[in-house]
Amino acid sequence: MTHPEYILTLSCPDHRGIVHRVSGFLAENGCNIIDSAQFGDAQSQLFFMRVHFASEDASISDETLRARFAEVARELKMNAELHDAHKKPRMMIMVSKIGHCLNDLLFRYRSGLLHVEIPAIVSNHTEFYQLAASYNIPFHHLPLKAGASPEAKRIQEERVLEIVRDNDIDLVVLARYMQILSPQLCEALRGRAINIHHSFLPSFKGAKPYYQAHERGVKLIGATAHFVTSDLDEGPIIEQDVERVDHAMEPETLTAIGRDVECVVLARAVKWFVEQRILLNGHKTVVFK
Repeated sequence: MTHPEYILTLSCPDHRGIVHRVSGFLAENGCNIIDSAQFGDAQSQLFFMRVHFASEDASISDETLRARFAEVARELKMNAELHDAHKKPRMMIMVSKIGHCLNDLLFRYRSGLLHVEIPAIVSNHTEFYQLAASYNIPFHHLPLKAGASPEAKRIQEERVLEIVRDNDIDLVVLARYMQILSPQLCEALRGRAINIHHSFLPSFKGAKPYYQAHERGVKLIGATAHFVTSDLDEGPIIEQDVERVDHAMEPETLTAIGRDVECVVLARAVKWFVEQRILLNGHKTVVFK
């Protein structure tokens, strides 16, 4: 018999007895812990926890379990969420003209490496509508011309949010979507939008960053995945990685290596989000790997 499984994530003021209280609650309500991780942050004085468990008492309904734990959460001043471990989060991908991250995410999705549903791909260009069609995923072309007026941008972003609402989207991934999101859209997607970019920032801004890096003779190139905020490319960091390069490599080689790193870093960040492994800690994240 397959039992319902849940993932509990929580943060609260740190003090003695939290793990005991949570594990005791689960035991008392017929639940068996599959895996658990916790972290106490001395700086913020907050405690973070992720528990994957099975509910083995058929007499305790989902509604009852959630209501009972809500009482514990209120008592301990927890910011807590209880997720159905078998439910696939719904992910929307946004992309412009550079498709390596999109292609990588779609392959991982089709291969079963990402436990998600992808009901929509959004782009301000048409380059990847055939790729979307090959995966049977609706493609939404929402053009936005260079130098578009604030009104045109507002209308385009309203359409983005409409697609998010209509498709019950849990996560928006900016897979090299080369448009700056307005503060209003960033706020609407707070905590559920992930971006990827090269790790040269704040150096080498603008076009062809890998060519700029080649001119400066850099020895390390990398990528950063982070939550989207209204502070451009400065949201809470989820994952980063680097690769060494040398003087013999051409700009095209640096670009290829950089794009490979971007794919891997973004895929890790998405996987951890989908598995409820990322908890916000102010301007930082706690990631239970």
